[in-house]
Amino acid sequence: MRLGVLGGTFDPIHNAHLFISMDAAASFGLEKVLIIPNAVPPHKPGQPVTEPHHRLQMVELAVHGNRLLEADPLEVKRGGISYTVETLRELRRRYPDSEILFLTGADAVAEIGTWREPKTVVRLCRLVAVSRPGLGLAELRARVPAELFPFIELHQVPPMGISSTMIRERVQRGLPIRYLTPDAVVDYIEEHRLYRT
Repeated sequence: MRLGVLGGTFDPIHNAHLFISMDAAASFGLEKVLIIPNAVPPHKPGQPVTEPHHRLQMVELAVHGNRLLEADPLEVKRGGISYTVETLRELRRRYPDSEILFLTGADAVAEIGTWREPKTVVRLCRLVAVSRPGLGLAELRARVPAELFPFIELHQVPPMGISSTMIRERVQRGLPIRYLTPDAVVDYIEEHRLYRT
């Protein structure tokens, strides 16, 4: 099986995440894309992050009914700081005969030199950097350690202009977020009064 993995904080998940997953499935011939919210993001020390069970529940609601996308609780169940290398090791045990494509933003890949065991990460998966405005191959080459750069693929997607930060800020200001994220996620945010000051 050719398996996609989209990791992140998903605070909250939104339509750009879902589009990236579907686009990657079509572009790389993926049979499934696991969307894995982290428990404690290692790259956001000291920043407030919504509790993992809420973020996982929103991912589950967002992918409901889509046969290609699956919410995976691996990192939430493991708890603690979520390191990509540990997740990939677990996925290798779970899917020993599968090719794993790890999808993440080019901005995150640009910082791969700070990840835990980055050489092991690129050995365990095909690392796919999803394009971000202003971060093409030339910019990645300048920021990624030379020994890791050959293992990174850039996947171009149309710029969508949606971010989790924008959604949280809109909720705080009482502005609508419907059509930025699935309706079930909007309803969950309202029901649990997430992102309100």
